[in-house]
Amino acid sequence: MGLQNTPSCERVHIGIFGRMNSGKSSIINAITGQKISIVSEVRGTTTDPVMKSMELLPLGPVLLMDTPGLDDVSILGQMRVESTMRILDKTDLALVVLDAQAGLSEEDEKIVGKIREKGLPYILVYNKTDLLMDAYTAPVRDDKENAIAVSASTMDHIHELKELMGRMLSDEGKKKKLISDLISPKDLTILVVPVDSAAPKGRLILPQQQVIRDVLDSRAQALIVQVDELEDALAMVHKKPKLVITDSQAFNEVKKIVPEDIPLTSFSILMARYKGNLSEAVKGAYALDSLEDHQRILISEGCSHHRQCDDIGTVKLPKWIRDYTGKDLIFVHSSGTEFNRKNEKYDLVVHCGGCMLNEKGMQSRISRTLVSDIPITNYGILIAHMNGILERSIMPLKEKL
Repeated sequence: MGLQNTPSCERVHIGIFGRMNSGKSSIINAITGQKISIVSEVRGTTTDPVMKSMELLPLGPVLLMDTPGLDDVSILGQMRVESTMRILDKTDLALVVLDAQAGLSEEDEKIVGKIREKGLPYILVYNKTDLLMDAYTAPVRDDKENAIAVSASTMDHIHELKELMGRMLSDEGKKKKLISDLISPKDLTILVVPVDSAAPKGRLILPQQQVIRDVLDSRAQALIVQVDELEDALAMVHKKPKLVITDSQAFNEVKKIVPEDIPLTSFSILMARYKGNLSEAVKGAYALDSLEDHQRILISEGCSHHRQCDDIGTVKLPKWIRDYTGKDLIFVHSSGTEFNRKNEKYDLVVHCGGCMLNEKGMQSRISRTLVSDIPITNYGILIAHMNGILERSIMPLKEKL
């Protein structure tokens, strides 16, 4: 997968925060060398978060997130500030842009406090130093090593800012693996990829693409089949597959075909380990067994899409859960950025694999749920449990947890 084709969920997410007119948009344009954001002397020019995917050396593929000013006190401004705070949930590196003439404000201190609470790497960018009479020195603070004085107008110290961004993220690279730590060169993997009415026409869904690429990068072999071709594929190959990976919706059929001595898991379970919390997701699946009538389940998806008549989140999962539990349960649905915004109380959260969310975004959703003492699982793990195959499907991953 080339850098230009890197999906946004796999890019380093850089959030740009600060007060109105501190020069956030100018900083973005300066570090990218492009006029990505509108620059104006009018306060509040950036009214909604602006996302831009690009390649930025020395960081590689990044997603820049320009946010509205933190000091917008209008009614709409408050909504924009709330939107800015949600951006923080998926930020890998935060740039807090400050007007060097005004220094650190109360609003700036608040956002720095929230950034610290989340344990995120951040940089205080003192901008507009070209407007000062004397050379500027950032105030002495506990985080002075995270501070740099620049001018987006004259490009003074912009190169140094980019280098500092690279150093701040040098230890933030993804340590988790999708499948490469489960296979070795020349291993055979069989991928079961049903093509049904809900599948995107002409392409594979992102987890399937990512697994295929990971197999190829590992110098292993991938045999891709549909469910009705699986039995013939197993009979045809001359060596035992190292792993069979299936779409979760086909678990019930696939488990009957794949012999017990061949490891079996699903794309969704791999995603839970890759950017979620597999052990908590397993606990969440078992929590299904203790639900009672009229308890509430939130079924949530990380992206918004056109729902079809047999949509898995709104149609299939509720039916399977009702059939499995025999309980009269209440189902609530959310998609995209609407994940439990009102912090309502649920008895179980069932989330999709989160393929369109970055790791920080998925982890934030999991943390918010667990801190409210609500069990959380994902589609594939819950389906595996309801099909009596959960222990078998996580067995290939257990020693890597």
